[in-house]
Parts: sequence; structure tokens; C-alpha cells
Amino acid sequence: MRTYDFSPLWRSTIGFDRLFDLAEAAQRAGEDNYPPYNIERLADDRYQISLAVAGFSPDEISVTAEQNVVTIEGHKPEKVEREFLYRGISTRSFKRQYSLADHVVVKGATFDNGLLRIELVREIPEAMKPRRIAISGAPAGNVQQLEARAA
Repeated sequence: MRTYDFSPLWRSTIGFDRLFDLAEAAQRAGEDNYPPYNIERLADDRYQISLAVAGFSPDEISVTAEQNVVTIEGHKPEKVEREFLYRGISTRSFKRQYSLADHVVVKGATFDNGLLRIELVREIPEAMKPRRIAISGAPAGNVQQLEARAA
């Protein structure tokens, strides 16, 4: 049994909907392996997705980024002008989605030699970055003692 039912957890948790959606999407990810792809970490905050899309041209592929998901779709129009004796290069339509972490944005996409490369960068807003807080108060060496009279 490879599928899990998360519905009992939905009844007792609040705000974890996206986590359960990601877990379900991860289960379905192994169902279709077309087109083959790589995910690389180029630096601490830079990533790259590479898809092998041989047989497609850049105008037959669309890349869409919305909220925390990047979607790559490819559609090859059927042309009947060729007769294949053997067809080993697949040009079927595809749709592949990748869930992105918070603050990860798509910076661009390039197409070269049948590889589609999508550049991703994590950009944490200044308001969310850790910052050092200055401590105010009198320095320890600047304390003055008041005169005390004997009672």
C-alpha cells in the first residue's frame, strides 16, 4: 500500500493544509517521469531546474510562476507529414509542477540544446532577516556614587 489518507489529520489540525497537499503531491510525483529533469543547488540561495525537452522548441513550452508553484507545460502539435518507422524521441504533451518554498522566486528560463533551465532564487525580505538590536543604557564604567551621610 503506497497511498496514505490524510483526511483524519485535516480534522484535527489548522493551517497545515499546504503541508498535506505537498505530501500528496509527492506521492503522485513518481507516477509520470516525463520529461526527465534535474534539480540542482547552485549556491545557498540559488537553485536550477533542468528539463530534457528534446524535440520541443521554445515556443511550444510555457513556464508559469504563481504563488509557491512553478508550472512547465509543453504541447507539440501533431503533424501527419512524416512517417516514422521507429519513434524513440517522445514529443507527447506534458505538464510538470514544482512546489516552491516561501520567498523562492523564478528569475528566468533559458533554452539551449534541448535543455530548459529555470533559475530560482530565495529572496528573503529585509523585514524577515535577522538583525542585531542595539542595547541602550548607561555603560558600566560611567556609574557615579552618591555621597552617603552617616545616620
